[in-house]
Amino acid sequence: MNYLSQRVNQLEESATIAMARLSRELQEEGHDIISLSLGEPDFDTPKDICEAAKEAIDKGFTHYPPISGFSDLRKAISEKFKRENNLDYKPEQIVVSTGAKQSIANVVFSLIDPGDEVIIPAPYWVSYSQIIQLAGGIPVFIPTSVETDFKPKISEIKAAITPKTKLFIFSSPCNPTGTIFSKDELKAIAEVLHPHEKIWILSDEIYEHIRFEAEHASIAQFDFIRDRVIIVNGVSKGYAMTGWRIGYMAACIEVAKACDKMQGQFTSGANSIAQKASLKALSTDWQNYGYMREIFLKRRDLVLSLMAEIPGWKFNKPAGAFYIFPDVTSFFGKSHGEYKIQNGTDLCMYLLADAKVSMVTGEAFGDNNCIRLSFATSEELLKEAMKRIKVSLAKLK
Repeated sequence: MNYLSQRVNQLEESATIAMARLSRELQEEGHDIISLSLGEPDFDTPKDICEAAKEAIDKGFTHYPPISGFSDLRKAISEKFKRENNLDYKPEQIVVSTGAKQSIANVVFSLIDPGDEVIIPAPYWVSYSQIIQLAGGIPVFIPTSVETDFKPKISEIKAAITPKTKLFIFSSPCNPTGTIFSKDELKAIAEVLHPHEKIWILSDEIYEHIRFEAEHASIAQFDFIRDRVIIVNGVSKGYAMTGWRIGYMAACIEVAKACDKMQGQFTSGANSIAQKASLKALSTDWQNYGYMREIFLKRRDLVLSLMAEIPGWKFNKPAGAFYIFPDVTSFFGKSHGEYKIQNGTDLCMYLLADAKVSMVTGEAFGDNNCIRLSFATSEELLKEAMKRIKVSLAKLK
């Protein structure tokens, strides 16, 4: 008998986490697996941030924190928005959560009722659709392709809007494509959504600091729609603090209060020590940590040059984040041994078995014509991984 709820039975496991687990299991069995699947900087957290955490322990910050976060951290986030983004958010408009994922869930559960529609350009981050469906919402996807740098046309966004549309959600820089929306592109999106007063915009800016080809622009910069924009960000990617689990959101006071209320019934305040570490990070000029971006840029260019030597796949030049999302349709219909490639999932499983390189199927991101590889690992491993992939792909006939 199945005692589990319909909700959890219908919930899909995160594909990135599933592939990482499979890779670990194969490694434990003695296989030499190179993992390009997880979206995690391979750097350790900077020492000054770690020292701030140690100091917080010594000072006794070991009790329950406020649900929305310590006031000094929310003040630092407010100042960060002004300093780096020229945006004015008061501390009471900010809610600190256990990672950006919880911030997104807080927003969705605070805004979405069963039957509400949420527009999502695809490819998209894996958890968007699952969180929306948990809230009873209906994801409405706008497919894009490598030919358009994975950006939706304004006409497609306009066509996706219905009387049931409640939210538009996107990321820039984008996971999994590395796409960055320019100020003009964001303004065009804002102008399409502006006349529809019931539509909110969730702007996921977690990769803000990992950009190579353009400046970061937030859709919240436009006064005519700012009150309907919710920004989600965090310290995981830009500060190499994935394990600290600190994210935050900023919005109009009504939405911020709703997220505080929602969080109060699920987890209450985020980890007190991690908050103090994040205070140090967000109070410091990010250029002190800019060496990480420079290394990511070098790795990106290395992988792109090696990929260019392998015939068959199409890819954009990611302007941010640390992923490449190649179109692999030219391999569909080909096979080697027991493996026949019909989609991105098949190709990922083949490369895991034959090349001993793990990546994530594009199906998890809404596009099974592609696969995602992360270059957040050493140059040595990236070179070896691309060498193996080249050999394995050449076997497909």
